[in-house]
Amino acid sequence: MAKGLTSRKENYSQWYNDLVIKADLAENSAVRGCMVIKPYGYAIWEKMQAVLDKMFKDTGHSNAYFPLFIPKSFLSREADHVEGFAKECAVVTHYRLKSSPGGGIEVDETAKLEEELIIRPTSETIIWSTYKNWIQSYRDLPLLINQWANVVRWEMRTRLFLRTAEFLWQEGHTAHATKDEAIEETLKILDIYSGFAENWMAMPVIKGIKTENERFAGAVETYSIEALMQDGKALQSGTSHFLGQNFSKAFDVTFLDNKGKLEHVWASSWGVSTRLMGALIMAHSDDRGLVLPPRLAPIQVVIVPIYKKAEELSVISSEVEIIRQDLIASGISVKYDDRDTYKPGWKFAEYELKGVPVRLAVGSRDIDNRTVEVARRDTLEKKSYPMDGIGETVKALLEEIQVNIFRKAQDFRSRNTVAADSYQEFKDIIESGGGFVLAHWDGTRETEERISQETKATIRCIPLDGEKVPGKCIVTGKPSSQRVLFAKAY
Repeated sequence: MAKGLTSRKENYSQWYNDLVIKADLAENSAVRGCMVIKPYGYAIWEKMQAVLDKMFKDTGHSNAYFPLFIPKSFLSREADHVEGFAKECAVVTHYRLKSSPGGGIEVDETAKLEEELIIRPTSETIIWSTYKNWIQSYRDLPLLINQWANVVRWEMRTRLFLRTAEFLWQEGHTAHATKDEAIEETLKILDIYSGFAENWMAMPVIKGIKTENERFAGAVETYSIEALMQDGKALQSGTSHFLGQNFSKAFDVTFLDNKGKLEHVWASSWGVSTRLMGALIMAHSDDRGLVLPPRLAPIQVVIVPIYKKAEELSVISSEVEIIRQDLIASGISVKYDDRDTYKPGWKFAEYELKGVPVRLAVGSRDIDNRTVEVARRDTLEKKSYPMDGIGETVKALLEEIQVNIFRKAQDFRSRNTVAADSYQEFKDIIESGGGFVLAHWDGTRETEERISQETKATIRCIPLDGEKVPGKCIVTGKPSSQRVLFAKAY
């Protein structure tokens, strides 16, 4: 176990907090509930951002930027939307400070805004007020826009990456001529999110539709991807919303169709955030530290020289440079740590903590034997490989590690996904460690809220894939068209 790191079994929540800080991912800031994302953590987010950005652009989306501030009156135009976010909004009321008589500064009460501004909790309202000027005809559609930005939701209980008052995300906002096109867009993005989670984050997810209770404020339907963390809790890892015509009607965004008829446009919105960082940590990491999927690791390979005398280092470094260039030519990001202020054992532990997928150790004996010691972070196995062709060897190994990390997470989810056929059985499963529970539900808000109040488990989604076998609700015995996915959640 890494020094100073609480074990998962001892205290999972503390283990997570320790790991985020000790692996240099993020730390709490001077502003309550906000975080500082440190360079190593931000490097992981940048890789996520780059991959997703390409996926969006490859499917016809363009990036834009909209104001941080939203007039208060905009939020009130869509009733469900304002009700859903009202308790989380940060409000700007004044635009100037002045010197205080006792020293320091204070708010200038004469500089009160005519209308208060909301720091964006999400951007539907400001964007749809803009789209009114951009859309006049069916020729202007579809409008496929994405924004990379920060948002503020005034959370009372915060945890680094998982829930902070300010966080980073992307939010897509699209406008379409027909309902079917908007729904198609909503599901297309859901597939992009699930593909990213599984193929890049090595994290298996379940795609589904949210219940009315869990739906995004102002949406007609909300779809999500749900992942299972190692403590048996679910994490909603991305959402895609079909907004219908709610926002286009609220902001009177209309277009002339190809028959000359004036219609309101149809809309979608969708987003993932730095919460994905929390998912990445909790899905794979262990008591030694981070376990990063190679495709998202800022450093895929670290090379550590093993030597006793300074003159040995010069010879080793010459050989390492050849190895390093071979790795780079294979498209691998590599770091050579030849600092003489830390011993190899310290470096080994440090890179284990940071989740670097592959570590190479090179000493004088390795050079004589023309071999390299290769250590895998996922299994902690060590093996010697020939120096010749090491680039291709490590490239294949990184792919093997990526697949293995996904398989391990998938096996964990399989072991911790069970069906419950009675309410007592359901409660026993939730109380004995949780996980995903598939159970029948009668479709009513009352039953959903009762289960949540009594067990703290919520309906994560109604799965889109898998069997659709009818049955009876575990609570009321009323008919149910299919099992839904329950879990305790973050």
